Amino acid sequence: MVFKNLLRRKGRTLLTVLGIGIGVAAIIALGALADGLEAGYDTILSGSQADLILSDPNAMDISLSTVDESIGEELIAMPEVSAVSGMIQGIIQAEDMPYFFVFGYPEGSFILQRFQIVEGVALYSREADAMHGTPLLLGSAAAEALNKSVGDTIRVAGRPFRVVGIYQTGDAFEEGGAVIRLRDAQELLGKPRQVSLFYIQLKSQAPRDRLEERVARRWPNLGLSTTEDLADRQLMGSITRGYMWAIAALAIIIGGVGMMNAHLMSVFERTREIGVLRAVGWRSQRVLRMILEESVTVGLLGGVVGVGLGWLALLSVSDVVSAFGATTGNIRPSLLLQAFVVVLVLGLVGGLYPAWRASRLEPIEALRYEGGMAGSDSGRLPIGGMAVQSLWRRKVRTLLTLGAIGITVGAIMVLDAQSRGMIEVMTEITGGAEVMVRQAEAADLGYAVIDQRIGDRIAALPEVRDVSGMLVTATAYPQTAYFVIQGYAPREPAIERFNIVEGRRITSNREIMLGRAMAEALNLGVGDVITLSGRRFNIVGIFESGTHWEELGGVVTLRDAQTLSGRPRKVTLFAVDLYDPSQAEAVVEEINSRFPEVYATLSGEFAEQIPDIQNMYAILNGISVMAILVGGTGVMNTMLMAVLERTREIGVLRALGWRRRFVLGLILRESSILGLVGGVVGIGVAFFLNALLRLAPFVGDALSPVWAWDVFARAIVIALLLGLVGGLYPAYRATRLQPVEALRYE
Repeated sequence: MVFKNLLRRKGRTLLTVLGIGIGVAAIIALGALADGLEAGYDTILSGSQADLILSDPNAMDISLSTVDESIGEELIAMPEVSAVSGMIQGIIQAEDMPYFFVFGYPEGSFILQRFQIVEGVALYSREADAMHGTPLLLGSAAAEALNKSVGDTIRVAGRPFRVVGIYQTGDAFEEGGAVIRLRDAQELLGKPRQVSLFYIQLKSQAPRDRLEERVARRWPNLGLSTTEDLADRQLMGSITRGYMWAIAALAIIIGGVGMMNAHLMSVFERTREIGVLRAVGWRSQRVLRMILEESVTVGLLGGVVGVGLGWLALLSVSDVVSAFGATTGNIRPSLLLQAFVVVLVLGLVGGLYPAWRASRLEPIEALRYEGGMAGSDSGRLPIGGMAVQSLWRRKVRTLLTLGAIGITVGAIMVLDAQSRGMIEVMTEITGGAEVMVRQAEAADLGYAVIDQRIGDRIAALPEVRDVSGMLVTATAYPQTAYFVIQGYAPREPAIERFNIVEGRRITSNREIMLGRAMAEALNLGVGDVITLSGRRFNIVGIFESGTHWEELGGVVTLRDAQTLSGRPRKVTLFAVDLYDPSQAEAVVEEINSRFPEVYATLSGEFAEQIPDIQNMYAILNGISVMAILVGGTGVMNTMLMAVLERTREIGVLRALGWRRRFVLGLILRESSILGLVGGVVGIGVAFFLNALLRLAPFVGDALSPVWAWDVFARAIVIALLLGLVGGLYPAYRATRLQPVEALRYE
């Protein structure tokens, strides 16, 4: 009976299932990405055959951990240790892949044994040396995505490497990257004589606690942990999973509103049928159960469709996400269980009110129901034409649809405003410089490295007055989760953009200017001492910059920042001041032609062109498309139901001489009004969502939305498009109704 009832209105059921399916697809695709990252880190660490790992405990990710390479010689000399292997990991660009993981290992590393060469030769071999070019082992998934084979050349961060072998490890994450020699990796990542961690194998029966005590005394700034403990501390998988649930929640809420709307209309149009069932002995609990079963069935069907859509989504972007280990193979039973638990709850919640309403129907009143617009839930409005009156007749349905549109538009507005805020923040970093210079092919500013000597060569150009290098990084901090570190040379002009409200600017190493927000959070002031990654810094000043994320950290000398990040003589960016600002475009062209390692832009264009912002806008556009699809199906469902229940009314209008285009215009006006009012609701939702985000400790303080006029204009346009596109097919269907058949409709 459940399927029979659902198949009566195939169009409505299909649209509801599709709306839920898109939300489930987001759970599946992003969940597979998070699982791939977590499984990848587990394999890299737990599958290493190491007993312990020495790393920087304050690093937010393995890629950001730095340990001096010379420590390895001291470790191997300890009596409890049988073998030691350093490893360096980084994220860079490789040809068409914006994010590409590179792993560097030394010759003789016991870790290299787990990379099974299926084609070509080993990384450290005479055959590899004879192939000419810097050798590289390419993972099988990366080789397939990039269409590379043994002997081919691959450009990694703009530098050519020779593929000497293809490897497999059984882990999609590792197989989506590449392995290179340790020295090459250190040079590529700008971390000379540094590794991310040390893998340690112990001698049999060796007392582990004695080694831990010795390491703690010798290197108090480093942490010795088991492979499982370190894998659990990695944040990338958790952050991705957080994004997954945030995006999925958006889609599910919008889809859930559409489901509730659809089942309410199902109850309305089946009022007489429910009255008959009650009259022949059905109890209210049985009616309640029937509607809930239908709602849960729709949710489960949406889950099945969503799994298929998620699988197709992973296939379509496999070349991009393979670097993170996200494949269709990551659609595991646990992920499917999460998705179906969500749709089960959605089905119950979305169907609860309609089911309760159906169970409250009195048999006599239900049998008197005449269909169409009879029984509408409100009277006539004193204002508004036919389109407004039609919407007001079904107040609950209209309000639910406005809610779906409002959530869709509000979410897009918040993302847009936050993205613009990030651009404004990045623009402020320029500090009045005319030209900004970044690494040419960096995957992210957090991983960008430029040799300081390039800055010296740029400073030698006749048009250049001054070049200021800056380094931006972050470290984990117990009280605040993270601490933003910025490094500036004390005598260069770029540091002058920070407004000192207490104390003075830094003048030497081991001094720090603390951001106002961080100073208040830690209850520290001028004269106090703060410890970062095991190094003590004297607080000499408190600054304000107008940028929240900068104030959630501190400014140290460039050399101290380089030491903390393990990047000696490296910077993240250069700010270039000119004698004549009108020469800025010519200087940009000259820098880009003479120094291929870097990419120069005008300061006004800098923020929009950095990979971080471009990737953020790509995510924004993806979320927007998903939200519009889900919201659009909800609007279409609403308008289809409106046409269906007003079939006789439309028949009367056609019989009175209304032409098809008049009927088309009426339905489109209704959907446009829905969209426009939904857009206004969306503006309120946007401010509400932004207020909720600001409540998040520390993270909320770092958000700086920019509510420009075109953010509101875009929201209204999207809302109108939702209404028009969602109403187009229902309007067309209304015009196809024949007057005689429409008048017979009951």
